Amino acid sequence: MKLTPLTQKDAQACYDVFVHAVHGGTAAFYSPEQQAAWAPKDAPMPDTWPARLTSGVAIGAKRWGKIVGFMTMGFDGHIDFAYVLPTEMGKGTAGKLYDACEAEARHLGLTILDTEASHLAKRFFEKRGWHVTARQMVIRNGVGIENFRMEKSL
Repeated sequence: MKLTPLTQKDAQACYDVFVHAVHGGTAAFYSPEQQAAWAPKDAPMPDTWPARLTSGVAIGAKRWGKIVGFMTMGFDGHIDFAYVLPTEMGKGTAGKLYDACEAEARHLGLTILDTEASHLAKRFFEKRGWHVTARQMVIRNGVGIENFRMEKSL
């Protein structure tokens, strides 16, 4: 596996990872209705996706030349996207992406990181010293989806 900076040309591949991650990795925590609202399977990639993906630090994980995971962090320390393909779960891919983001945050002189984590991501972040600051319900396409505001001091 190789880590690489992402560009807007990677947007569709990352969007595909996002959809597969939501539908293939979150069933233990979210209903099919919630998954469909969060990441509609048959919808095209939103026009805003490329700019959102690359608006800060954007790191992709590649195997055999294909993106299998990605993580993005704003220059303010907010981790926006953190997704890996279900086949990458347990292989250390997300951990390597996270380590690269945290290293960049330290390089930028940031003192705190924050995110809004799904139930699945919450466990991942807690193992890395993060804590929940609030439980919340977000509405996506008219459907409530529970997640957690989290942060970590550096």
